[in-house]
Order: sequence, then C-alpha cells, then structure tokens
Amino acid sequence: MLQVNMSAAKRTAFGKGECGRMRAAKKTPAVVYGKGQAAMPVEFDAAALYKDLLFIHGRNAVVTLKIEGDEKAERHAVVQEIQKAPTIEQVLHVDFLEIELDKPVSRPVPLRLTGVAKGVEFGGELSVLKQSVVLRGCPLDIPDEIVADITALDKGGAGLTCADLSLPAKVELMDAPSQVCALVL
Repeated sequence: MLQVNMSAAKRTAFGKGECGRMRAAKKTPAVVYGKGQAAMPVEFDAAALYKDLLFIHGRNAVVTLKIEGDEKAERHAVVQEIQKAPTIEQVLHVDFLEIELDKPVSRPVPLRLTGVAKGVEFGGELSVLKQSVVLRGCPLDIPDEIVADITALDKGGAGLTCADLSLPAKVELMDAPSQVCALVL
C-alpha cells in the first residue's frame, strides 16, 4: 500500500462562517476520527492537500498525518470521504479514519485487466462484472491494485473468477472465490 505524508494543524474555528473564512484564506477543514476517541478537527493548506489527494486518488494509501499542536508525533489514517464543490475544483472537507498499522483491515482493491481475451479476437464481447475485490490484511500489506491477465479467456467459457486472482501472501480475499470478475460473451 502506498504511504503519503501530510502536514496539518489543529483547528479551533468551527461553524459554517468560520469554515468559509478558512477556505477564503486557502485552508481546508478536515477531521480525524476513529479508535474510540473523539474526532479531532484539523486544517490543511488547500493547495498541498489538493495535490496530495490527486496523487492518491483511486489508490489505497496510508496517510501519515503530522498534526501541529497534537500530543502524538504522527497519526496513521486512510481517506474516508472527500467533499468537493459541485461546480469548481475545490475540496471543501476531508474525513480521515485513523488506523493501526499492525491490525488487519478490509479495503476494496481495484482490478486491472491486462491483455486481449482470445474470445474477443474471435468476435466475442468482454463483460467486466467486478471492478474491485475486497482484501483483508494489515494496511501496508494490501496492494494498490490486483493485475489479472485475461488473454486465455475464451468465448462462452467460465471466465475469470476471484479464485483465479494472484494475491499477496499476507492478505485474505473477502469476496466469494466463485464470483466471476470478467467473462467473454
């Protein structure tokens, strides 16, 4: 899994008006929650946060937060939700879920299909039924993506199932092994 470092500061201003002033000052409000503790409001430099979120978009990433004014030196988290402005490219708010690196978590991992299926070359149509699979393991053991070669898929065949995917050693597949990911019709 990808690791990214981000810097933030504890936030003391709350409410709609204060968050609007914060955004006008090129800051983005966010919150860090989890592990049975109260949520911690934080703020980021808007440009740096946007750049970091763009880098990790669509990938499983562990974010190491260094929060100015926090009693902990760093917190490990994953991006849980991003709120964007509907008409402009502006991040309005981000939720981070704090995690522990040595405890297993379940995360969706995108599937990347490579090659051209043999059945497609003979007039068939590739049908992709799953875009991602759910894996369970320690956060740093979960890969960014699962790559599967589909060149052997034939028209009308059984297709590529979850059991056919090659997974790293320290992770467990949470989806049913018989579930079909892709097939040629």
